[in-house]
Amino acid sequence: MPEKFLKPYDPAATEGRLYGEWEKSGLFNPDECVRRGAARADAPAYSIVLPPPNVTGRLHMGHALMLAIEDIFVRYKRMRGFRTLWVPGTDHAAIATQAVVEKQIKKDEDKSRHDLGREEFVRRVEAFAEESHGTIVSQLKTMGASLDWSREAFTLDDARSRAVRTVFKRMYDAGLVYRGHRIVNWDPKGQTTISDDEVVYEERPAKLYTFRYANDFPISVATTRPETKVGDVAVAVHPDDARYRDFVGKEYDAVFCDVPIRLKIVADAAVDPSFGTGAVGVTPAHSQTDWDIADRHGLSHQNIVISEYAKMTVPGRLNGMKTAAARGAVVEWLKREGLLEKEEDIRQNVATAERTGGIIEPLPKLQWFVDVNREVPGRGASLKELMLEPVRSKKIAIIPDHFEKTYVHWIENLRDWCVSRQIWYGHRIPVWYRGEEIQVGVEPKEVGWTQDEDTLDTWFSSGLWTFSTLGWPDDAGDLKTYHPTDLLETGYDILFFWVARMILMTEFALGTIPFRTVYLHGLVRDAQGRKMSKSLGNNLDPVDIAAKFGADAARMALVVGNTPGTDTRISEDKVKGYKHFANKLWNIARFILENADDADAAVPLSEADVAHRAALDALTREVTADIDGYRVYLAAEKLYHYAWHELADNIIEESKPVLQGADAAAKASRRALLARLFDRTLRLLHPFMPFVTEEIWQSLPAKDADYLMVARWPVVE
Repeated sequence: MPEKFLKPYDPAATEGRLYGEWEKSGLFNPDECVRRGAARADAPAYSIVLPPPNVTGRLHMGHALMLAIEDIFVRYKRMRGFRTLWVPGTDHAAIATQAVVEKQIKKDEDKSRHDLGREEFVRRVEAFAEESHGTIVSQLKTMGASLDWSREAFTLDDARSRAVRTVFKRMYDAGLVYRGHRIVNWDPKGQTTISDDEVVYEERPAKLYTFRYANDFPISVATTRPETKVGDVAVAVHPDDARYRDFVGKEYDAVFCDVPIRLKIVADAAVDPSFGTGAVGVTPAHSQTDWDIADRHGLSHQNIVISEYAKMTVPGRLNGMKTAAARGAVVEWLKREGLLEKEEDIRQNVATAERTGGIIEPLPKLQWFVDVNREVPGRGASLKELMLEPVRSKKIAIIPDHFEKTYVHWIENLRDWCVSRQIWYGHRIPVWYRGEEIQVGVEPKEVGWTQDEDTLDTWFSSGLWTFSTLGWPDDAGDLKTYHPTDLLETGYDILFFWVARMILMTEFALGTIPFRTVYLHGLVRDAQGRKMSKSLGNNLDPVDIAAKFGADAARMALVVGNTPGTDTRISEDKVKGYKHFANKLWNIARFILENADDADAAVPLSEADVAHRAALDALTREVTADIDGYRVYLAAEKLYHYAWHELADNIIEESKPVLQGADAAAKASRRALLARLFDRTLRLLHPFMPFVTEEIWQSLPAKDADYLMVARWPVVE
């Protein structure tokens, strides 16, 4: 028996060394597996692309859960003999990364990016991203992720940049990318547009004000933002609301807080007659809903009264005021004029920017959009329809399946996607201007051209991830072999951010699906069910946890009991329990190796011992079916109970008197049984706990592979 088993299992001394050996072997690469006979050249392919972590810091427990689940499937398929590819990469996360660097420069140098200039600022962001990238890669390896590092990608590297330019150009030529003056979500704090699904709604206390625009105005309206009413062009009521039927179509002039306005009464089904007075002021330049109402009734969209810095731009007393201050001033004016009828305390969902926390101001701006409603040339369907079809037809399965309804509802209500961002870090929009001329895709060689200042939404480039990482736009071998990918495993919270956009981009660029199955995990919460946050002080760092208890223990703690699509709880105590399990496996190995005899390999099993093997055969079938059915949480739990309570507590305890007895045939049969059961158990457990199982495997007297990670998965007929 190797001397190492005389000491307790030490994951800290084992895991880093083992990962280095795996990486050096090259067996994370499916081509090397074929070359060395670990997979047949004609074996079926299996592929996953890693959802690329942002280069803005450290991995969190949600990342660790994602890595554990994906690595389980990858190691399982590799052991099944598939040509298995798991593509690693990171995301430049433009807004988030730029915000981190801007904040640091302001703190250290009291300078803005404008003080540095675009070239120097981008250089600094790139340096930060490169440093952070090294941290992320180290953490991925710490968690045991068996990624093919020879194929590592970055959403902003040359290959991905080429793919972005190609897709943008093809979309532009197809009439699916356009530049238009439309209302967008403007973040005054970040000074950029953001997409609809990057808006975070926070419930906050607010006031609902009911008032009239003037003493002779016939209708009262209610709003939480009276400062915007200086930009109103109409008052909308529901077509079936009898209270206002006689006013529809009429126009009225008023001077509202020193600002002359002209209001038309319109009837629109979007109005909720039960809210407030059942009548709402229409401010097209500062509300998406009002913009749509204005479209339907031919009203002006141009009455802009709030600037990009959330300051009022109207003449008179409000000019230059921040919106919050202007709100107070308008309310005071309403009171003085006797126009304020009611003031109520309510709770309101306030739109904020996910990355900066700034309060969103809807503003009309000239931006680049992807048209999701226009028919794609040659496809007979719009991008929206192409996003719906594979989910409805089950070409793409979503696990758990109740998210399919959520996905369909969201896509059916999808608006054109604003893809331009007013930041400096990222893929600069590949459009050049010279007077009225425009060139798209490739920079002109002639002088006098100016490139668009904006960059593309990060999700534009990450939407290409499944195929840009496999060599597209070239018709490369990887693309033919590994696309569509088999599985996308990610959090349910980015179903619309990313999953939907990958379907959109892949359907457009390749005319196919990006993946066959979407497995959605939930949020990782603390032991009390609270979301992890710095403010609560309940963050668990997966790398710290792995250093303390071992990556195997962290992986098992995250997976066991974690059903798809539901939030899971984790604590140090739970991780500690699986560290004890790793120690139990180590102790089982010591007992079996102490009693091992090389001659037992060919020994036939006794009738009693055959029954034990049959029970493990049944478990093998169950675990295999569970993994194939995406029930990895059940497979992990069953293996835990088998190894600890059946193999260790029952079979080994039952074996001790047999091994100490005088019956040589019984002893030989039992030694052979224990060796075979443990060999099988290690294989079954390897995808879940790769380090401790590999370390034990290396000491087994009879092995059919250099590494357990390419040993054959047990198949029971």
